[in-house]
Parts: sequence; structure tokens; C-alpha cells
Amino acid sequence: MSKNKMIFGFHAVTSRLRHEAATVEEIFVDVGRDDRRMKDLIANAKAAGVRVMPVDSARLDKIVGTRRHQGVIAFASQLALARNLDELLDAIEGPPLLLVLDGITDPHNLGACLRVADGVGAHAVIVPKDRAVGLNATAAKVASGAAETVPYITVTNLARTLRDLKDRDIWLIGTSDDGEKGLYEADFTGPTALVMGSEGEGMRRLTRETCDMLVSIPMFGSVESLNVSVASGVCLYEARRQRIAKEG
Repeated sequence: MSKNKMIFGFHAVTSRLRHEAATVEEIFVDVGRDDRRMKDLIANAKAAGVRVMPVDSARLDKIVGTRRHQGVIAFASQLALARNLDELLDAIEGPPLLLVLDGITDPHNLGACLRVADGVGAHAVIVPKDRAVGLNATAAKVASGAAETVPYITVTNLARTLRDLKDRDIWLIGTSDDGEKGLYEADFTGPTALVMGSEGEGMRRLTRETCDMLVSIPMFGSVESLNVSVASGVCLYEARRQRIAKEG
């Protein structure tokens, strides 16, 4: 079996074929699927010269360790995205827009955060090495290809990294129910790192204290808070809206 990175699910595999087909070594597909979606994927793979291996669904389950692969698994080499924060920041033109995730432990939430970061054009997702799920195959599947396009930077000491960002004049905006400003009162047009806490506990104390500002997301219904990936989307798109308005 290949030792390259495993990618599974139609969105993730199709995205890799579309953008970086040369990095795909082989694809395993469910021999029992004969629908149009599968036929299109196989045709695209063969057109790109990628070997396609039909196998039964039980083997796919065994390879992934779950049945949530949609009948398609690919093995591909890692993409050459920036993995070093200084390298990334030095290459950015214009004000950076970063998403910092403090201790996200659910791979589905991480994948969804990567997906929205890609959609809004964020420059990177920054996460701590400890107390976090890591970019596993489940997170990559949920990201629907965004794990291949958004730099995912793991840091050993998040508080130190946040201070380094401040030294670069990047404004740290954290989210909290008791934020001193509402989301729509904050200015996201300059260099910004949006800091989101974990699903249950929120930001750690040191992370919270390092932020330059805390903002709250207005809630008008009966629920008290949003899922971290939804909250990330709300905040990042407000940042993008402000930047578009300023440019216009």
C-alpha cells in the first residue's frame, strides 16, 4: 500500500485531480458503484494518467477505518504549501487575514473551518500542536479539497506565535460571548488574525489575554452560541465584506 497521504471522498479527490493531478499516485474505487459521479471521476483520473483500482467496499472500509469514504480513496504526495509562518507572511501581498484555532478537537469542525477559510480567501489556518485534532483524513474529507489549498500551520507554542504576529503589527481579534464590541463594530480591514476557541471551553486563558480585542457574534434566536466552524464563517466573511467595501 502507498505511504503517501490518503485522501477520501468525492470532493477531496476530485479537487486534487483538478488542481494537482500529477501528485495523485493511485485511486481505489468501489467496484459496486456505477453512477454518473463515479464514472466522471474515473474518466478524469484516466485522462490524467492516474491508475484506478476497482475494489470491493469492504476493502475500502478497512483502508480508511470508516465507511464514510463515498467509495473513493486516493493516495497522493503532499503539496508544497507554506508550512512555515515566517515564510508565509513574507510572501503575502496586502493585509494578511489569518484564522487561528485554539484547541479544536473535532475533525469535522476542523475540516469545515478549512473549507470556509478557503472560500473566504484567508491566507492560512494556524493551530497549536497540542490539544488539537490534527489534519487527519476525516478533516481533509470534510474540507472538500481545502486541505490542499489553504496553508495549515502547526505551532508548538500558540501564545508565543500570537505575540510574534503582534510584533508584525497583525491585530488579534478573538471571539467571546462577553466581547467588548460586537462583530460588526470591529475593524477587520487591516492585518488581522481571527482567533477562535475550542468547541466546549473556548479560548485558553493565555490565548484570550494575548488578543488585542474580543468581539461577540450577535445572537437573535434561542440558542446561545454557534458551532466553531459556523462562527468562523460568519466572522471571516464579515472581514472579507469590509475589505471589499474598502477597496471599492
